[in-house]
Amino acid sequence: MGGTVRRVDRGGDITFHGPGQLVGYPIVDLNEHYRDVHRYLRDLEEVLIRVLLRYRIRADRVAGLSGVWVGQDKVAAMGVHVSRWVTSHGFALNVSTDLAHFGRIIPCGIQDRGVTSMERLLGQTVTLPEVAEATAAEFAEVFGLNWEPDMWVPV
Repeated sequence: MGGTVRRVDRGGDITFHGPGQLVGYPIVDLNEHYRDVHRYLRDLEEVLIRVLLRYRIRADRVAGLSGVWVGQDKVAAMGVHVSRWVTSHGFALNVSTDLAHFGRIIPCGIQDRGVTSMERLLGQTVTLPEVAEATAAEFAEVFGLNWEPDMWVPV
């Protein structure tokens, strides 16, 4: 269970990106929406909360902690960088992630909470492509963008 450590210019503490995660790094010009980084983070959280609700997973925010939570466990981590009001980096939603990877770090520097995944919460397999499509649709809704499934190409 090896890995590579990379230092990046985004908010947040150490995290893990790997198989089974939906990692989204939206590039958004906040000049075209609003110049408020905290609102942007809350809107990204809202996107993921709505995605999880599509799967009947009740997720919330936790005051003072970025990310999306189910009880005491984080299901999605956030970390953004903003330069000249243009965003980079973003979120990692644990869909079918091997959660053992998180046992080697203190995720987001938070010692007293856990990490979970959609698959663990549902007790069944969830595919990344279907979650990615739901996320793109919810992102468009929250940010007031036009989006149609045939416009989206996963990478």
